[in-house]
Amino acid sequence: MKVIHLAMVAALFAAPALAQTQTPSREIAARVELHAIPSLTLTDQQFLAGDTNGKAVTVTGEFRIAQGQGRLPVVVLIHGSGGMGPNIEAWARELNAMGVSTFALDGFTGRGLTSVNMDQALLGRLAFTLDAYRILDILAKHPRVDPARIALMGFSRGGQGALFASLKRFHQMWNKSGAEFAAYIPFYPDCMTSYISDTDVADKPIRIFHGTPDDYNPVAACKKYIERLRAAGRDVQLTEYPNAQHGFDNPLSTAAPSQVKGAQTVRGCQIAEEPKGVLINAVSKEPFTYKDPCVQTNPHVNHDAEATRAARVAVKEVLRATFKLD
Repeated sequence: MKVIHLAMVAALFAAPALAQTQTPSREIAARVELHAIPSLTLTDQQFLAGDTNGKAVTVTGEFRIAQGQGRLPVVVLIHGSGGMGPNIEAWARELNAMGVSTFALDGFTGRGLTSVNMDQALLGRLAFTLDAYRILDILAKHPRVDPARIALMGFSRGGQGALFASLKRFHQMWNKSGAEFAAYIPFYPDCMTSYISDTDVADKPIRIFHGTPDDYNPVAACKKYIERLRAAGRDVQLTEYPNAQHGFDNPLSTAAPSQVKGAQTVRGCQIAEEPKGVLINAVSKEPFTYKDPCVQTNPHVNHDAEATRAARVAVKEVLRATFKLD
């Protein structure tokens, strides 16, 4: 019994020592901060007109500072119409593991929302673009952030917000940070809306990731926008996955496509800013609303593991080049 007792004591002392010598997983953030973000809840018309008479609101963000020293690069993550889903957590860990900090916006809770899938009129489509600029203002002043290495990455509604945050016109109206994003990385964004001067974008890379069968935000509309951007000499690329439905990087979705019953999609619409500051239905020439006949429902989502793996590799390549990482 004495021998067994001594062995147990030795094991108890050895275990902490062993734990101290193990290298912690790189995906674990060195520090996590929760930030209040002063913003506004604006209609799209107010945003487009530069009208600041919206409702003052405080949204929040989770800032995960990656392991490393000094000022680090950051990727701002913007969720979609369902709020902060599991793909945000998965991307944060993936990016933290490569030494890149992440700042994940919660653009809903402070506005009293949990989801806008069934009623997209609850929040202007450009609200997240404004929130992104407000986050940039916070990060540009943070002592652990390299303000020249902040990228913007969004998903679905957040992808739309990230894509159009690149417009120089919007920067001039709303970005007061003195900084700019180093890259724009939209995932399966809605490209059904065209804005005045929407090919006059920041001189930074725009990298779009989308699925071919996506019937929530069809990739065809993004291809048309990309053609216009390329004709204007912009640095834009599309990576398309043949089996990926909407939200393909959500690890909790089913592999088989599933219908989101009642969810609104503008896949059948053509929306244009015309005249300046007003979004119209390009067919009826009347101001666009989510009661228009072109608004449809019941799109599909799925998790495509192969597309997710490929997208992770591709995004890391973009960030290594943009941030000049080893």
